[in-house]
Amino acid sequence: MFQLGCATRACVQNEILSGLTVALALVPEAVAFAFVAGVDPLVGLYAAFMVGLLASIFGGRPGMISGATGSMAVVMVALVAQHGVEYLFATVVLTGILQIGAGLLRLGKYIRMVPYPVMLGFVNGLAIVIFLAQLQHFHIQGAGGGVDWMHGRTLYIFIGLIGLTMAIAHFLPRLTTIVPSSLAAIITVTVIVLAFHVDTKSVGDLASIEGGLPSFHLPSVPINWETLRIIFPYALILAAVGLIESLLTLTLIDDVTNTRGRGNRECVGQGIANTVTGLFGGMGGCAMIGQSMINVNSGGRQRLSGIAAALFLLAFILFASKLIAMIPMAALVGVMFIVVLGTFEWTSFRIIGKIPRTDAFVLILVSAVTVATDLAIAVIVGVIISALVFAWEHAKHINVASYDDENGARVYRLTGPLFFGSVKNFLELFHPETDPDEVIIDFQHSRVADHSAIEAIDNLADKYIQAGKKLHLRHLSLECRELLKKAGNLVEVNVIEDPRYHVANDQLG
Repeated sequence: MFQLGCATRACVQNEILSGLTVALALVPEAVAFAFVAGVDPLVGLYAAFMVGLLASIFGGRPGMISGATGSMAVVMVALVAQHGVEYLFATVVLTGILQIGAGLLRLGKYIRMVPYPVMLGFVNGLAIVIFLAQLQHFHIQGAGGGVDWMHGRTLYIFIGLIGLTMAIAHFLPRLTTIVPSSLAAIITVTVIVLAFHVDTKSVGDLASIEGGLPSFHLPSVPINWETLRIIFPYALILAAVGLIESLLTLTLIDDVTNTRGRGNRECVGQGIANTVTGLFGGMGGCAMIGQSMINVNSGGRQRLSGIAAALFLLAFILFASKLIAMIPMAALVGVMFIVVLGTFEWTSFRIIGKIPRTDAFVLILVSAVTVATDLAIAVIVGVIISALVFAWEHAKHINVASYDDENGARVYRLTGPLFFGSVKNFLELFHPETDPDEVIIDFQHSRVADHSAIEAIDNLADKYIQAGKKLHLRHLSLECRELLKKAGNLVEVNVIEDPRYHVANDQLG
């Protein structure tokens, strides 16, 4: 069930170095998201360690990095503010259980229903979100105790260090790939800042990351229906947000690496990670696209890189908090800016005028909603709009060709799918008042798709009966006949004839 995925020493070395790079980038993100959720920074760091470790071991996408995320943190704010952090821990446990259930029910496969324009919008929107999240590091303490933007020499130094970090990360792979370029950039900029005593913002300015091992802690909440009533809505939203972001990130990593992850296993892995995290005082989490891209771009492809990242993060908390505190924030911001440039689909600008207008609209809308609200809402909105557009376009494709056969019966040869979106056009294609006494609808080039279609057929049959005429249906597919059988007494289709079997189905009467 579990393999590290490395057969050579070079692979092991590369995976460990990639994990170290990711761990350094995880620290400020975990602290920042803990502040967003309204909890202690260590709660975010413990979540990054435990979710990252367990998702790497049990998840379905080697090389993908998980940890505390902003998309889940924003959902937690109201819960923590109203009920306290203990209810958050209970909610995270329930979130994990729901995610395990989703994996066991094999719901991960439904990520395939996300259209490509929605995927593009998700990637572009998330790149913008990652970029905007870095802007908070341009803040400094104001003269009156408030928050102010950097300016003057402080700003120029910060931007210069960011530029140096990005230049090293971009150009170093052309010279050597022995060390991940992002890690080399962080180390180089840190050494320069310390050697020349450059006055700039560091990780230690965010918060102290020093702490001990996370300990087992049952959430201190009453075990009753009232507690379930409070935490279940939050757990359901967190489970959905976490799985959507994780499965979409999995799909993105699949495309980048030309491999295929296992969606249902990832659901179970994320569920195990969140359940355990909630029992050890963590805030929960899911896949992180920014850190996953850092890992993949640094050469991390196996489970070992994710495990190494989590263990390095724990080592930082236990032993190296003072060293990590010295890292300039400019170095980490520069690495994240490289991630933004690599994540954003710049080809969107080239293709947006060549794809259908509805697809372009969905792409832009999903990007905007991702930035304005959160990923889960953006993806749901994008899928719904794409489905409605699909239904509308296919509703217009239904048409009919009519002729009279040798017996004087009027034959309507139907073309196109019959479903809720096309039933109105379907009913307008027939003329019960002026048609002959015998009417046949040929479904050889059509399909009955849903109950709305069945009801439309039944309504049309009633109109012909009221006009004293007979309606026959033929060439219904096996699936259509099964759908009509399942409808049972809900509808009354009068006569169904299939030339292949030459039988009438009276079970529906």
